[in-house]
Amino acid sequence: MDRRVIVIVGCTATGKGALARALARELGAEIVSVDSMKIYRGMDIGTAKPGPDVRAAVPHHLIDVADPWESFSVARFVELADQAVATIHAGGKPVVAVGGTILYLKCWYEGLFAGPSANPTLRAALRQRARLEGTAALHAELARVDPEAATRIHPNDLRRIERALEVFQLSGEPISRLQQQWDRAQPRRTDWEWRLIGLRRSREDTNARINRRVRRMLAQGLVEEARRLWSNPRGVGPQARKAVGYAELFAHLAGRLTLDEAIEQIKIHTRQLAKHQRSWLKRLTAIRWLDAEGVEDMEKLLPTAVRLLTGPVASD
Repeated sequence: MDRRVIVIVGCTATGKGALARALARELGAEIVSVDSMKIYRGMDIGTAKPGPDVRAAVPHHLIDVADPWESFSVARFVELADQAVATIHAGGKPVVAVGGTILYLKCWYEGLFAGPSANPTLRAALRQRARLEGTAALHAELARVDPEAATRIHPNDLRRIERALEVFQLSGEPISRLQQQWDRAQPRRTDWEWRLIGLRRSREDTNARINRRVRRMLAQGLVEEARRLWSNPRGVGPQARKAVGYAELFAHLAGRLTLDEAIEQIKIHTRQLAKHQRSWLKRLTAIRWLDAEGVEDMEKLLPTAVRLLTGPVASD
């Protein structure tokens, strides 16, 4: 049985998907998507989702598994990804995993940070305080007890603020300290042969590709796709609503941004996403890096990528 799980990592717009598909064709592998927005049906253009013809040629897993109004947890992703790997391996094939959702990749590769169980009474009290005092007041309290977590968590992200305060009140420890103890950068599943390949480009090259991709998505009908989602009677859930490329256009459709402003915000937020991804990937020393600077046809990198799969199994 082939036990390989080959993970293609890199910043957004570096060409991960194209290389993953080329590698899957070369190895007879199937692809597991590690993307928190490709899971949603109808969010196709803005997530650079592979089309039906591509998915017919190379089987993809964890694409179109939820509706935009549904919530989808990282724990659910890990569960489904594990099931997909088991199915693919049982068929004697390797897995090629690709995607840019750092939280999904981190929890799948390293394991979930559990922390103390949720306390409904405490959660209700925190939610009531948020209604009476405002979310900013809870974020200010978090800044006093856990400045590191407050720096990471947006002042309007009530769900994460509540969880961080809950962990502190239940354990007496800041959630940032507990997460550092868990943050070990080691593979969770030692029965798999992990292979991590990273695509590396300069910021200038990545930013140019981001700008071209945004223009391409707009030409493909991104605004119309966002409008269809916006007008759906079931609506768009809080998770899907945050997706870069859609959040900005939803703000435009709500009258808060002009279309030109929304497009510029998409570019800015995508660059910020790439910066976040770049920072996290530095800590994974098991990655074997592949220089993609200036390369447009990812097939050209396939021979080098195949060579990188030889040698010791990935471990940090």
